Amino acid sequence: MAVELPFEKPLIELRLKIEELKRFTEEKGIDMSVEVATLEAKARVLAESIYRDLTPWQKVQIARHPERPTTLDYIRGMCDDFVELHGDRCFREDAAIIGGIARFDGYPITVVGTQKGRDTKENIFRNFGMAHPEGYRKALRLMKQAEKFGRPILTFIDTAGAYPGAGAEERGQGEAIARNLVDMAGLRAPIVCIVTGEGGSGGALGLGIGDRLLMLEHAYYSVIAPESAAALLWKDASQGQRAANAMSITAQDLSRFGIVDEVLPEPFGGAHRDPAAMIRTVKAAVSVVLAELMAIPPANLPILRYDKYRRMGVVMGGAIDRRPADDSEDGGGLPGAELEPEVQDSRH
Repeated sequence: MAVELPFEKPLIELRLKIEELKRFTEEKGIDMSVEVATLEAKARVLAESIYRDLTPWQKVQIARHPERPTTLDYIRGMCDDFVELHGDRCFREDAAIIGGIARFDGYPITVVGTQKGRDTKENIFRNFGMAHPEGYRKALRLMKQAEKFGRPILTFIDTAGAYPGAGAEERGQGEAIARNLVDMAGLRAPIVCIVTGEGGSGGALGLGIGDRLLMLEHAYYSVIAPESAAALLWKDASQGQRAANAMSITAQDLSRFGIVDEVLPEPFGGAHRDPAAMIRTVKAAVSVVLAELMAIPPANLPILRYDKYRRMGVVMGGAIDRRPADDSEDGGGLPGAELEPEVQDSRH
């Protein structure tokens, strides 16, 4: 049975009335086609009004819908010959993050992403998509392998956050995520990151440093989950809706801020309404972006990535010296002069 969201209740009730009239027509043989057509027209108008003006909290609810396509769905729908690779070579396998090698448009790539489950049993196995340190270390191992063999990297992000348990902290959760941030920033391989649902905190950012960041229309990306923010600000996690409305965490907000490079439209009502169409949309966008990035010399990718993140944000209250701290000849400053001429021309 399809999972319906709270704000969809008026639409659900209307659809139930339509189904009831159709059953009545079949059972009693009375023509109710005019009434059914009227209600169906009303349902279409209501659906358009609901999904056209979604609030940030409603988008968060859609992003968390259990029937949205998962990382494995995208990999299977977009790629051929996927071979999953396991383990971080330090502690153990983490099922919350999957990764491996596949073919995309005929050439080899490395794919990594957080993976949620479809039911309770699978969610327990996948730890509800919340990775341990070994998950991030596995991801980084695969990304460094991709750099070594000249493969582009594609990451899928859909997690409420990194797992906050004592064991994860004992094994260095913060260090593992921080290491991913540092090393992904310097990888000489194209990196495309896609937020497909939840982009929660450092757990999402640990796979989110790349050359291009794409987000689905109803996904969110935030330093903290709305309920957690509400618990900190107002000592009341039930104020999640209030926090979501104030935090500017939607794809549209982040695109306006220059953090997200492209917002991918979802099927009417959300990606879960037509997963195949959503996967085709993501594949088409990734094809275009990867073609652009693969034309850039690998040595220039970290430089352009550095520029991308330096341009984020707005300085308030006066000018600020944005130069790197170390401008000496042997380190520091942005090495823009080392870019290939055509890349220098396009970096702005």
